[in-house]
Amino acid sequence: MTQLIKNAFLVNEGKTSQHDLRIQDGKILTIAEKLLPLENEEVIDATGKYLLPGLIDDQVHFREPGLTHKACIKSESRAAVSGGITSFIEMPNTVPQTTTVEKFDEKLAIAKENSLANYSFMFGGTNDNFDEIQRLDTSKVAGLKLFLGSSTGNMLVDNEAILRKIFASTDLVISVHCEDEPTVKANLAAHIAEYGEDIPIEKHPIIRSHEACYISSSKAIALAKETGARLHVFHLSTAIETELFDNTIPLKDKRITAEVCVHHLWFSADDYAEKGTLIKWNPAVKNEADRSALWAALNDDRIDVLATDHAPHTLEEKSNVYTKAPSGGPLVQHALLALLTAAKKGKITLEKLVEKACHNPAILFQIAKRGYLREGYCADLVLVDLDRTTTVTKEGLLYQCGWSPFEGTTFDAVIDRTWVNGKTVYANGKIIEVEAAQQLTFDR
Repeated sequence: MTQLIKNAFLVNEGKTSQHDLRIQDGKILTIAEKLLPLENEEVIDATGKYLLPGLIDDQVHFREPGLTHKACIKSESRAAVSGGITSFIEMPNTVPQTTTVEKFDEKLAIAKENSLANYSFMFGGTNDNFDEIQRLDTSKVAGLKLFLGSSTGNMLVDNEAILRKIFASTDLVISVHCEDEPTVKANLAAHIAEYGEDIPIEKHPIIRSHEACYISSSKAIALAKETGARLHVFHLSTAIETELFDNTIPLKDKRITAEVCVHHLWFSADDYAEKGTLIKWNPAVKNEADRSALWAALNDDRIDVLATDHAPHTLEEKSNVYTKAPSGGPLVQHALLALLTAAKKGKITLEKLVEKACHNPAILFQIAKRGYLREGYCADLVLVDLDRTTTVTKEGLLYQCGWSPFEGTTFDAVIDRTWVNGKTVYANGKIIEVEAAQQLTFDR
């Protein structure tokens, strides 16, 4: 059966226009004005609402396998589609780490069985798995992930010779977490000497400092320029780092790109007093000047991609003293709502939001037939209502961890309906359990 979405404002490729959209066999069949319903066709009246391509989140941690007391692919993919994220790329720092071809294939099998959103995975680089990287089927893997600063599930790559070898040997996108480990270690040791284990959370952006971020990012960029690697710098958090990136050439021609995450755009260091370790992330949420600079770089195209870095932990874990409280938090359910609210406040246009969260991840990772409202493309869609509000309550959370840094926040939008490959997976505030998800494929 076909579906017809009537009278929506379609946001796509830099324009917003009122059109109808017909879905057939999981694809967008037709986009046109005033389409007439077919016999037995499901008609969705979207008058006054906005239809976007489903978001592609290029950085999530769904914690499976091995850390499923925090989250799993089933729970977090359902939270994602309820938030308009229809495709995700998951990170390798699970237990065991995704650093062999066999472990990568095991993750694909778990997602095929359990995910409600389209899925792909990054392969982790380490100091000693270069041979495994060479074995990869690059048609199946989204890219490589390297930790150039330690974070949850330490996969630090600190062997300079290996790092150079990886950079010089692959055409895959190399995504990097950039914080300079010696700088962070020295800062942490100094703060432990002063405060002991219970360091005030407000010191987090001083420990994981601007300098630590900039040293690491600038080194990675220099190495990419030297070796010709295709480098993508994850989760920028500082104003100074934005100066390292270019906005004079189209994304498809860039060899060095950058991402910013919702939490670095929404929160600032002023929020530590209220939120505490719930907004402890690596890299740290920095100050208001950094947040403003990140918005500016996103809007002027020095930053290419919007993502979440969704990384849940249990509330018990997050309640520990500073040195034992892990970094990361759940975000996929409310990221788009936060961005839509920011758009209504004039921080970003809807067209730019869609470019950064839908179009650009598809371009950057060469994802086939997704990220756009185009005839013949997969019908991954999200319908949003900007005339209603959503208040985040604990009872409404779909995360397995059961908490959100946004609890109590009222957003100026509602996620009305989400489609994955033409099937409705979320509507009227409810998950609809259907077999809809597909493994992402790549035009390589």
